[in-house]
Amino acid sequence: MIRSATVNDIPEIRSMVRELAAYERAEEQARATEEQLRAALFGEHPAAFALIAEDDGTGEVMGFALWFPRFSTWTGTRGMHLEDLYVRPHARGAGYGKALLAALAAICRRDGYDRFEWWVLAWNTPTIDFYKSLGVEFLDEWKVCRLSGEPLGELAAQAPEVVAPVCEG
Repeated sequence: MIRSATVNDIPEIRSMVRELAAYERAEEQARATEEQLRAALFGEHPAAFALIAEDDGTGEVMGFALWFPRFSTWTGTRGMHLEDLYVRPHARGAGYGKALLAALAAICRRDGYDRFEWWVLAWNTPTIDFYKSLGVEFLDEWKVCRLSGEPLGELAAQAPEVVAPVCEG
């Protein structure tokens, strides 16, 4: 069963985020607290949304997907960015990942999103093979860019005064 996450799922989502980070060899980077996740998913201005995959018989949480809308200036439409897709190791191969992706694709169609995009680590061949089986297009000509920590602060310090809206969240 795939369902929308509720505020009661926050501890389980946080646990799965940490499990995913450990799998991706970056556990020390998964610092989000339950309070941060609660605000991001269920606050006055949600920054993201989540789906939960549950076992129909036991109700055990088997996985989750966390996503947020994005915008393309090229198409003039919104799209979906999948931040995290995770299925617990003992549940892999049972269809939960595909069911989560199908539910997200249905949300894209329902809401008029033209694109559904996410990242995958280059070494994660089992997941890459799974995505290939679904017909996913890999955009090898693009590189992911990230600015954080001290370099982010240094660049921000060089900003001219700008009147701009404050981003909520």
